[in-house]
Amino acid sequence: MKIENEDALDNFVICHKCFTLNEEIPITDGSKACCSECGHILYRYDSKLIDHGLALSLTGLIFFVLANLFPLIQMDILGSEQFITIPKTIFSLFENGFYIVGFICLFLIFIFPLMIFLVNMILFTLLKIERGEKLTKELLILLSHITPWSMADIFFISILVALVKLIAFGQIHIGMAFWALMIFVMIDIYLTKNIHLSEIWMFRKRILLNKDKM
Repeated sequence: MKIENEDALDNFVICHKCFTLNEEIPITDGSKACCSECGHILYRYDSKLIDHGLALSLTGLIFFVLANLFPLIQMDILGSEQFITIPKTIFSLFENGFYIVGFICLFLIFIFPLMIFLVNMILFTLLKIERGEKLTKELLILLSHITPWSMADIFFISILVALVKLIAFGQIHIGMAFWALMIFVMIDIYLTKNIHLSEIWMFRKRILLNKDKM
């Protein structure tokens, strides 16, 4: 397969399973395109992708704020009550001199998850109003860099493991933030695993680039 220039690469899609280069073809709403070599799904077309992505981003952002404002758990051990929140957990690491671990946790469980949902919300809003050709490109590139570093789901699993161990030492009360964090993690997993960046790139091309050619 001979490609004349770099711009021609925009018309091809690489398979993430066998790395075969496939030419992008238009598909109908609700259908999907598969690799010609291994049959792996290359991309889908869902006309409601932008609306769903915007709704999920906004909802996830709301639950993320709730998860950080209220206590995750309340522990009553030997008559001593303690409330644990996400910011308090991060600050306690700095107070005890664990600066490197504190910065890692700050970015992995707070800054990056927050950025992902903010970027998604701005991105889908721009696509919704059909604006920001250059900005949407920069946001998609930024999103591809920070998405693998979001560890909110790992943090939630670590909380569950800690609860199992602490329950033998006293009374544990689940706070509102725990359920908000659980919903946030579920939305985060769905958003990052089921709405692929390649599909958003294609929507951007369909909406913004083709619009400029008309």
